[in-house]
Amino acid sequence: MATEKRCYLCAALVAPSVQEMREQMKVAYAQGADIVELRLDHLSQFEPAADLPLLLNGRPLPVIVTYRPFWEGGKYKGDEASRLDALHSAMLLGADFIDIELKAMPVFSAKMQDNKPNYCKVIVSNHNFETTPSADILVSLFKEIISSGADIVKIVTTAESITDVWKLFQILAISQVPTIALAMGEHGLISRLLCPKYGGFLTFGSLASGKESASGQPTLSDMRNAYGLQHVNKQTKVYGIIGKPVGHSKSPFIHNAAFRKVGHDGIYVPFLVDNVKDFLNVYNTSDFAGFSVTIPHKETALECCDEVDPLAKAIGAINTIVKRRNDGKLIGYNTDCEGAISAIEDGLRGMISSTGGSPLMGRYFVVTGAGGAGKALAYGAKDRGAKVFIANRNYDRAKSLADSLGGEALSLDQLNAFCPVNGMILANTTSLGMHPNISETPIAKPCI
Repeated sequence: MATEKRCYLCAALVAPSVQEMREQMKVAYAQGADIVELRLDHLSQFEPAADLPLLLNGRPLPVIVTYRPFWEGGKYKGDEASRLDALHSAMLLGADFIDIELKAMPVFSAKMQDNKPNYCKVIVSNHNFETTPSADILVSLFKEIISSGADIVKIVTTAESITDVWKLFQILAISQVPTIALAMGEHGLISRLLCPKYGGFLTFGSLASGKESASGQPTLSDMRNAYGLQHVNKQTKVYGIIGKPVGHSKSPFIHNAAFRKVGHDGIYVPFLVDNVKDFLNVYNTSDFAGFSVTIPHKETALECCDEVDPLAKAIGAINTIVKRRNDGKLIGYNTDCEGAISAIEDGLRGMISSTGGSPLMGRYFVVTGAGGAGKALAYGAKDRGAKVFIANRNYDRAKSLADSLGGEALSLDQLNAFCPVNGMILANTTSLGMHPNISETPIAKPCI
């Protein structure tokens, strides 16, 4: 039986000095990295003859030596011959991997000739900082890199949409040689987190936030501790939260911890989605088992489901999609309604004496926002006997929802002057107050 390929976790080191880079190697080892990348182009001063032995001798982990030129997104602006000489010296001094740009490979191959140690593998890389090309162009690029003499193929693109990442997963699927295929940017995050599932040779992480070597790079700590990438394999089921924005969500931390607790082979990731229909059409394999749905897609996602739970259909929005095992159909549910309303009821019961029934009965329940979450809370509050008010910046949208529930509509200006009733509930379902604008509110603070 063939052994499944392992995906290594590589810490990219971008220190300004050799001494600091040496210290960072120790930190990377302590954080559980398998490999480190030494970004020589980030060093403020670098003398190859003196500094390479300091970096390579006694290293705690295998190293990739990278000396990225400015024309390929790096910081080195010096003489090209000197750069290639330094990389060749690193190879001869014991580096485990050397990263060479595809454009520079012909000259570097001539420099190596027959003087390439067997222990050193050459990563031939190509970076696209503007877009992710078509699948056909990526396959052609992949073949060109292989024919250049690469031991390991590295293709890095920029994801303009999360669907771009699927093209890189397909490259990994067809590859018969060790391959790194990653997408930069927030849309490309899943290329880094799902790399082990699709057989990538390695994925990069930073030692800490703010020390990334490329856009969209997560921290090594999050990759190991929050996502458990060291446990992800070909059979791992994929779940995640669909939203925009979504990077602030705590859902991956909660769900991945729960998966580990119950022993479920799954990974839960953030999906930054612009178009829900396109996303679900592309990521439609059985590997993708279910999704949470958040702002602003709760209403649109309902229309993309094959079947919708009666409660969710009545509300007009979903926050959960389950892929049914026997036929792969997408089933939509709404747990916002019961989850939020029951939590509010529990809070009220702790404050007032209960006479049976819902403590929301007869209370004023003001919902700010008329989107998917607003619909769920308004529906649940009305069902419990509350008097529902809907306030929204788009008054027509507020009135439409209020009319459907027998409630009243308010503009945000009216809400600021709304006379509060003792025991009134105010539920904010808008994006105001969410990361990064956590201090904002949909109504003037003095009115709260």
